[in-house]
Amino acid sequence: MLHRGRESTDGTGDGELTVPMAWLYAEYIADELLRSGDLMPPTSFEFRAGRDALALTVFLSDADGELSGIRVVTQLETWLSLTAYDQPWQEWVQGRLRDLSADAAAAGRDVPDPDLELAREAWRWLRETELLAPDLNAVPGGGAVTGEDEGPKVWTPAWQLGLPLGHLAIHLF
Repeated sequence: MLHRGRESTDGTGDGELTVPMAWLYAEYIADELLRSGDLMPPTSFEFRAGRDALALTVFLSDADGELSGIRVVTQLETWLSLTAYDQPWQEWVQGRLRDLSADAAAAGRDVPDPDLELAREAWRWLRETELLAPDLNAVPGGGAVTGEDEGPKVWTPAWQLGLPLGHLAIHLF
């Protein structure tokens, strides 16, 4: 079951509607990983941040431009290493998006790649959206906190919440 995101649904590529199968499949994989971990309600912004961060990781790590259902399990270690705390994920995403755009331009494609457009949109949302989250850098001993929602909070870019959530979901899978 290979999905090629750079052709129309019938493979002709003759100007018909192009379905972004590679992005949709990456998003599906990310959604399933997060749902199986049961870490956040699927209707929350945190869940969306995790899904988009994971979908970007899945989509951009697929160097051949095709995702195989059978290879998903073999890719888990790659995705874990890309989403690890000490990795420059943000720079990697920007570099991969830049490389894919350059490849499309070099190939002389007149029509924008819908997979790449959806990936860019997800990245824009993750960068520009801020979510209120617990301040993990708060000084300990600053007072008694009785519940998890009562501690200090800080506005955080969505990708900074989504990335560790996605990483944990991969671990739990």
